[in-house]
Amino acid sequence: QDETYDVIVLGTGLAECVLSGLLSVEGKKVLHIDRNDYYGGESASLNLTQLYRKFRDGQSPPSELGRDRDYSVDLIPKFMMANGELVKVLTHTDVTRYLEFKQVVGSFVYREGRISKVPASEIEAVKSPLMGLFEKRRAKKFFEFIQDWKDADPETHQGINLDNATMADVFKNFGLEPGTQDFIGHAMALHHDDGYLNRPARETYDRIMLYVSSMARYGKSPYIYPLYGLGELPQGFARLSAIYGGTYMLDKKVDEIVYENGIAVGVRSGNEVGRRDHL
Repeated sequence: QDETYDVIVLGTGLAECVLSGLLSVEGKKVLHIDRNDYYGGESASLNLTQLYRKFRDGQSPPSELGRDRDYSVDLIPKFMMANGELVKVLTHTDVTRYLEFKQVVGSFVYREGRISKVPASEIEAVKSPLMGLFEKRRAKKFFEFIQDWKDADPETHQGINLDNATMADVFKNFGLEPGTQDFIGHAMALHHDDGYLNRPARETYDRIMLYVSSMARYGKSPYIYPLYGLGELPQGFARLSAIYGGTYMLDKKVDEIVYENGIAVGVRSGNEVGRRDHL
């Protein structure tokens, strides 16, 4: 017999699981289907057998590599900012009760042939080889400017308009050396390239403030990480959905999207059909 649902969600990526979790909390009858036998889609965390099945189909992992449960390999490894939007969503929805996080104890940069720790305190900053003494003084003035900035208080702006001035203009205003600019732009603001230098400084200001506020939460670094990998995040929202009556089907291939009068009305898997109000 066909089942009818308010919503059918295909795939268990993070966005899909957040959606199904929130819809279930709102009282919607949700069916969630994934052709894989694990949660997470392209952002899953795989055990050894799943990893071989995905990338070396037909091969089994050698026994000397150990047990499946000793592996949790992220397909898309990323750190989470401790004060970022994703953490706020996890906290707001109380999904954190299903997860365990570890703090990343430090981050490092490779520059001029050496690896150096990104300073996490004033003492570390004084000792850091990333800047010379006079450059540290200039950088200190820059960070004081960033932290003191208030949109509604022009006295904190020092004649700089973050929405009009480029980041290159701001760096020049404080006389920061190229190496310091790289450190701020890439190790703190986490820009992938130097294009940010020619864009309004507001973007980089917001990124630096996110870094600083995330650092303030735990002290050693701004990053946290789920104990068993990023694949735990969609799984947490899946648990939330299930508690509120959501139905999950893993390892369930969808054979057909069912249409009536040109409108998608459900999905078929084998002889079973799930019908929906939203797909």
